[in-house]
Amino acid sequence: MPHQIAVITGAGAGIGRATARTLARAGCDVALIGRNTARLEDAAAELAALHIRTLTITADVTDAEALERAADEVEATLGPITLWVNCAGAGVSGQFVELSPEEIQRATDVTYLGTVFGTRAALIRMRRRGYGTIVNLDAISLPRPLRSIESGARAAIRAFTESLRPEILHDGDRIHLSLVSLPAINTPRFVWTRNRTGKRLRPAGPLFEPEIAAEAISRAAFGRHRDVRVGLSGIGRRMAAFLAPTLVDRRQAVHAYHQQLEKYPAPDDTPDNLFAPVAGAHGAHGPFDHLSRRSMPVLLTTTLRTILTGTVLAAGAAALATLLRRKR
Repeated sequence: MPHQIAVITGAGAGIGRATARTLARAGCDVALIGRNTARLEDAAAELAALHIRTLTITADVTDAEALERAADEVEATLGPITLWVNCAGAGVSGQFVELSPEEIQRATDVTYLGTVFGTRAALIRMRRRGYGTIVNLDAISLPRPLRSIESGARAAIRAFTESLRPEILHDGDRIHLSLVSLPAINTPRFVWTRNRTGKRLRPAGPLFEPEIAAEAISRAAFGRHRDVRVGLSGIGRRMAAFLAPTLVDRRQAVHAYHQQLEKYPAPDDTPDNLFAPVAGAHGAHGPFDHLSRRSMPVLLTTTLRTILTGTVLAAGAAALATLLRRKR
């Protein structure tokens, strides 16, 4: 295996920053890409004690040419890219009709096109050598009301990743494309997402520390897993949506709002990172350390997930058949 040169987008804070630490501890040289130069430099300084090489590049992932230049700089400075992790994302929360077209486009561009452009920059260079690993992120806590734009972007990332895999197989390259599906993660996004709800945002469902996400990304990359799902949250809701979608819609209409919103109003002047990075020393963690879980949940790789899904589907079908027989 060649020496690992890892590139991480969105590396200044949140999941990207935690992933940088995890990969650096694994011995990778790390290139950190983000919009806030000060936070990137702070993240690189954290890695200095690990005696690995780092490179910080200020770039917006919606700028495809900037990512191409960044990838060239990484290869010229650190060496051939072997691992690329797309962690950058941005969101806007609120009723869909209250969001402006500019907000919708920007949130989609950062989350979806940022992943597409990052994947393209990595894939072009990895194909020259015929090997490498690319990791994209999905969210098992979605879809949810008030987060329609992020829900759409993550679904697009999932479909994009699944469509690209056969192309890579067709070309015969040893390039691995992994999709890591994450639960709610305690990152700064809860305080810097553009918020059109009027209330402060809070996590819904089980919440985990960003180091959990980073460990899952690392296992997906080095274990060459096609899919990795972190935890069992969301499985029940997805099964219920398969069996009784209207019932799930009604339940979400009643309960999903207050699950994501605090009682207190959000200040009108709260800064967000949709169009420009938020100033300040934000790190990997968000404001909910007192609620987040630090123990590693079950990691479902492709094989385990298939077995579990088949078991749950069979149990659901049997229960439905029993119910229908009783009605007759």
